[in-house]
Amino acid sequence: MKQPSPRGEISTLVLNTITGTVDAGQDSLARLATLVEEAVAAVPDILYDDDLQLALFCLYELHYSGIDEAGDDWEWNPDLLRVRQQIEKAFERRVRDEVILGDLPGTTSEAVCAELFRMTGADSGPSMSRFVAKSATDDQLHEFAVHKSIFQLKEADPHTFAIPRLSGRAKAALVEIQADEYGNGLPARMHSALFARTMRELGMDDTYGAYLDAAPAITLATNNVMSLFGLNRRLRGAAVGHLAAYEMTSSQPNRLYSRGFKRHGYGEGATEYFDEHVEADAVHEQIAGRDMAGGLVESDPGLLQDVLFGAAAGLAIDTRMTIHIMEAWESGRSSLRPSAAMAS
Repeated sequence: MKQPSPRGEISTLVLNTITGTVDAGQDSLARLATLVEEAVAAVPDILYDDDLQLALFCLYELHYSGIDEAGDDWEWNPDLLRVRQQIEKAFERRVRDEVILGDLPGTTSEAVCAELFRMTGADSGPSMSRFVAKSATDDQLHEFAVHKSIFQLKEADPHTFAIPRLSGRAKAALVEIQADEYGNGLPARMHSALFARTMRELGMDDTYGAYLDAAPAITLATNNVMSLFGLNRRLRGAAVGHLAAYEMTSSQPNRLYSRGFKRHGYGEGATEYFDEHVEADAVHEQIAGRDMAGGLVESDPGLLQDVLFGAAAGLAIDTRMTIHIMEAWESGRSSLRPSAAMAS
């Protein structure tokens, strides 16, 4: 991924550190740890803090495709990992503040699945999909694509980290879902490739991270929560719950997104990504709820609360992002940060 523009002292120091050598970075790491400690204590709300969210996103990115000029040795550098954990702890605490779980259901597969459907069905946040279908301007469709691109151009990758952390029925179900996400062996059918095609049809850059500078902190937070769950084994239940909720809230919104693009005259090249998810996720939601999430809890009942937390956290942070976007659009403002990528 191309290096993003820093958004403050911490993200500047993170980027400067990882693009240098490990030996030369020790003094920077000590300074970085101090800055992070001060920042997480003082920041009003880490969900909306551009500097900390970008820093965390970049630290996570070392485990994905990497960042231009960042050395591979940094991925498992223990001092850098400690800095990441400093930010993670504050971020996780804030995410947990968003979640209030009611009475827990039983630990059977059917009970877990029913509760997940109840949670996703009860989501009362604003509907961006209905707005896109009926009202969004062409400029807003482009902004929508920017927000989506931060995850969709690497779709499935955060949840894939959970595969070796599961076993049996839950693992088989997760692999089945992910196989579809990765195109069942056909590169052109990978969902990330389909979304890249959507961006090209919009006349946009389909390179992963091309619009990262334009993405506000809350959009990065929706991505960082997936990496938080996927990269920490202790949160494997949350990763499963997050994916289950994602699949259960995908089919109908994607139908509406497709309608919005067609309303502006875009053809199959732009809508195929959304149309594919209408069909695929109608199947995935059953596998995710019963076999993946339900199967995991049946095999390890102690993970029930984690599974439900992951689902609720995903819904809550996504709702906050949607509120940010909708409030901007309704007031006639852009929902994005000023950036060279959007100015070109």
